[in-house]
Amino acid sequence: MALNKQRATKITFLLALVAAVATLLVPDALAQCAMCKASASNLDSVSARALNLSTLILLCPPVAIFCAIFVIAYKHRKSPGDDES
Repeated sequence: MALNKQRATKITFLLALVAAVATLLVPDALAQCAMCKASASNLDSVSARALNLSTLILLCPPVAIFCAIFVIAYKHRKSPGDDES
């Protein structure tokens, strides 16, 4: 069992490392923040408020999906002593 856990940890670390390297090597991925800042700096207060609201609205579905998965996993958890019967 410990061998599988070590292997899973190594695979997870390698996948995270590959994702980080892939993200850092793509120049367009790093330019998005500068583009957003440049477009938002020229907005008036009404447009800036609309931009903030739209950001919050776009954040709702991923948070709702994460919470739903967490609740389902929490409700279907098994105790260490439970057996399949």
